[in-house]
Amino acid sequence: FSSYLHMGGAPNLEKRLCELDLRSDLDVPDIPPPTDSTPEILKRALSGLSARWKNWWIRGILSVAMISGFFLVIYLGSFMLMLLVLSIQVKCYHEIITIGYRVYHSYDLPWFRSLSWYFLLCVNYFFYGETVADYFATFVQRREQLQFLIRYHRFISFALYLTGFCMFVLSLVKKHYRLQFYMFAWTHVTLLITVTQSHLVIQNLFEGMIWFLVPISSVICNDIAAYIFGFFFGKTPLIKLSPKKTWEGFIGGFFSTVVFGFVFSYFLAQHQYFVCPVEYNSETNRFVTECEPSELFQIKKYPLPPLFQAVLGWETVNMYPFQLHSIALSTFASLIGPFGGFFASGFKRAFKIKDFADTIPGHGGIMDRFDCQYLMATFVHVYITSFIRGPNPSKLLKQLLILQPEQQLSVYKTLKSHLIEKGILQPSLRV
Repeated sequence: FSSYLHMGGAPNLEKRLCELDLRSDLDVPDIPPPTDSTPEILKRALSGLSARWKNWWIRGILSVAMISGFFLVIYLGSFMLMLLVLSIQVKCYHEIITIGYRVYHSYDLPWFRSLSWYFLLCVNYFFYGETVADYFATFVQRREQLQFLIRYHRFISFALYLTGFCMFVLSLVKKHYRLQFYMFAWTHVTLLITVTQSHLVIQNLFEGMIWFLVPISSVICNDIAAYIFGFFFGKTPLIKLSPKKTWEGFIGGFFSTVVFGFVFSYFLAQHQYFVCPVEYNSETNRFVTECEPSELFQIKKYPLPPLFQAVLGWETVNMYPFQLHSIALSTFASLIGPFGGFFASGFKRAFKIKDFADTIPGHGGIMDRFDCQYLMATFVHVYITSFIRGPNPSKLLKQLLILQPEQQLSVYKTLKSHLIEKGILQPSLRV
């Protein structure tokens, strides 16, 4: 390539590349700042405070309100939590897509606003259809219409996406080619960030509500603790992407989160409602969380290291095995989770915006609160599949029940032969 340039084959190409290298973030068009959505009653009550303390109180009051609402949704059950995850996903998608519209001035692109939401519908149809087929097989088996939809679910999903793809190609106009492809890529990356991760959140929830609550609460705790330690003790900048983040807040948030996760896990592990896998009961048409808790949620005795024995005077300690896993979850939430926030900060700096939106006074948009949660959801899913989850007889049985009778008989004969070879069944035994 360099030889080609030196030979003069493209005299303007090198100059063009240099011009591109000199482009900076200053070339990004300005976006109007978000409006202040703080309720008037709060503005009047805090009018005498400095901007720093006013923001402290607004963030604190709204944090308590959001946490209280979250506890209410937990009380209402698993289905309401799933609806909450879906609502947050849609709002985060809306906030990111809106930034794309504003940055690239793409409001007038033909069909594109409709296509963005159409692609969101297609991807959600695919993921939620996979969940229904996986966890609600018995329910689907009783309804012939649903059997058709589930049997051809992936083909239908592909056909829906292909329709949107063709509509996008038909919408291309000569003077907007580049802009339209920018927005096409923007939409798909946004779908990858929001829809895929929220699907993993729901997958974690089905493993047991504790796998949903501990990671999410750890991220919230780390965010609050880091803010408090940074507010009162922060002096040393942590990263240029987030000038307000400090090493004091980062370290204080880490220790606070590990302690919180360990204690919070101990409380949740005592209740079946939180530790049992979420399953759908087709007879009562309700989600149930009743089971015999696994070994992860049964008290065990662990020997303490010699150093702790000397300090505490204890030789052993009783705790739930899940509490050890909570340390891994809390550590990730504290050390790696914040990089999701740093990534979001870099994104906002790239497009000259302070927050994704002004949905929550003092906090910004929904995406500003959940930028770390998406990264955490992926880690928890990988952690469960790598270190926790084994064969699930209940799920396997549901899949066997939807097979044709001759297929079920074939599985029965194969399993019987295998058990006889293992010496578990006697050849003459009638089952």
